[in-house]
Amino acid sequence: MASPPPRQPRQPFPALTEERLARLTRLAARGFNRALQIRLSQHGVTFGQWIFLRILWHADGLSQRELSHLSGLTEPTTHTALLKMATQGLITRRNLPGNNRRQHAFLTEHGRGLREKLEPLALEANDIAVNGLSAEEQQILRHGLLTIIENLERDEVDAAEKGMKMPPTRGAMEI
Repeated sequence: MASPPPRQPRQPFPALTEERLARLTRLAARGFNRALQIRLSQHGVTFGQWIFLRILWHADGLSQRELSHLSGLTEPTTHTALLKMATQGLITRRNLPGNNRRQHAFLTEHGRGLREKLEPLALEANDIAVNGLSAEEQQILRHGLLTIIENLERDEVDAAEKGMKMPPTRGAMEI
């Protein structure tokens, strides 16, 4: 009995060349995240932990609320990630003198030492992503993305001023 022909990837509908920028950006971001996660996992670090490590490498000793704000993640998500990072010996959590209510995250030597191993992996993932784009095309893409980010941030502020709020994600997709 002959084996079936190899499965061909399905062509998305509409073709990606006809897709909206929003979907293309989401697919590109997903690809970036997966490319980096593949590399980070070799060092026992998740993509979520990477987000917090990057922030702490630049500003060690931030509170959970500050890390949540800078990462764009919710405080419960940040709390869970920080607990796991502390268990793994990447950070320590402690109160600052005079403030017993708010804990701050501080990198351990291990957490700090991962920077020289992990940052090159992020550069590698970026290099793979822009392969085939000239330096000028990369600069144009960077400018376009920064403009889009600024426009959407301004839209969110305008919506908030009109009383429109971001709906909670929990239960939002229930059908």
